[in-house]
Amino acid sequence: MSDRSSHWDGVYATKGEAEVSWFQNSPSTSLAMIRAAGPDHDAAIIDIGGGASRLVDALLRDGYRDVSVLDLSANALDAARKRIGPAAASASWIVADATTWQPAKTYEVWHDRAAFHFLTDPRDRAAYVERLRSALAPGGHVIIATFAPDGPEKCSGLPVQRHDSASLAAELGPDFALIETQSETHHTPWDSTQAFQFSRFRRRGQK
Repeated sequence: MSDRSSHWDGVYATKGEAEVSWFQNSPSTSLAMIRAAGPDHDAAIIDIGGGASRLVDALLRDGYRDVSVLDLSANALDAARKRIGPAAASASWIVADATTWQPAKTYEVWHDRAAFHFLTDPRDRAAYVERLRSALAPGGHVIIATFAPDGPEKCSGLPVQRHDSASLAAELGPDFALIETQSETHHTPWDSTQAFQFSRFRRRGQK
């Protein structure tokens, strides 16, 4: 974890939240997919690789009471807490690597717009899915957004693994049913564009 966490701590120590390519003022697609999953306001929701994303702000404003944000970078989570202010105490903040993390509870919604496409080693992707399986409740939803097949090959100087819904389905395995997928053209703070894809899966089984 140390190499990964030091990289991202360095990014967030030297750049403001709006000075990184993945910044979104309003995470509308993520929020729409979470709402479509239909969690009640007591449902446990986790944002993997959430960093300084504004998704947690939106979820707290929507009235969700059990929101967690996991990221490699303590600096990123500190930036989000400072931005949110006192309401940040309502969320849980977890400094961890999603490939080695040991979940202490189960979640109804797992969201990731930032972490999975950096896992270029199949062993890391398998470790991530293992954590997902241990953390997501039966009947729960997983939303993963990655660079699309025609998206960037690198981000923040690191290589990425691009995906579509079919390749994600293959990574997750048959216990996860694809519910919806959509493309998004992300506009960076400096007016370039990046092709993303968002896919929502439901874990088979009863809640």
